[in-house]
Amino acid sequence: MNILIISGSVRTGRKSHDVAVELAKRFKQHGCSSTQIIDLATYNLPVLEEQYGESENKIKGLDDIQQKLDQADAMVFLSPEYHGSYSGALKNAVDYFSAEFKRKPIGVVAVGAGRLGGINASTEMQQLVLSLGAYPMPYKLLVSNVQYAFDEKGELKDDQLSKSMDKFVTEFVWLTDAILDKKKKENQ
Repeated sequence: MNILIISGSVRTGRKSHDVAVELAKRFKQHGCSSTQIIDLATYNLPVLEEQYGESENKIKGLDDIQQKLDQADAMVFLSPEYHGSYSGALKNAVDYFSAEFKRKPIGVVAVGAGRLGGINASTEMQQLVLSLGAYPMPYKLLVSNVQYAFDEKGELKDDQLSKSMDKFVTEFVWLTDAILDKKKKENQ
């Protein structure tokens, strides 16, 4: 199972990327050894002018992102909440592509500095997943008070968040297995 986590914050000093790293570690511990992170902070994508493949436009890193999206069996969209929604960087990156998301399970992780853990962003991301023609996982991972969840080395220190992450991983793997099994039967 090839899982791709899209870390949707490019902000300096971000805490949400610690969540992406921890999730990748937990997916691997769960047996998903082919788990990768697309860190949007490393790509510096310009604001979308045209979708991938519409011209000879060679934006640095876009081919790499497309290949990873295309090869993924399932994805996780991870974003901090900004003004009641997910990051513009995540939306911009997703808008470059289309077919790469079709009929794939996508989990949603929202991060916030307050008690609600990005609940508004999570709802908006699930709507985005539906609009992409993908399957949103019903269980969302909400990370509240992210500034206190990890130590200075990036190690998780919040026991409740640890339990929530384990549940998210278990539910996500179950959903992905079910969808992959159905796709396999259709192709026989």
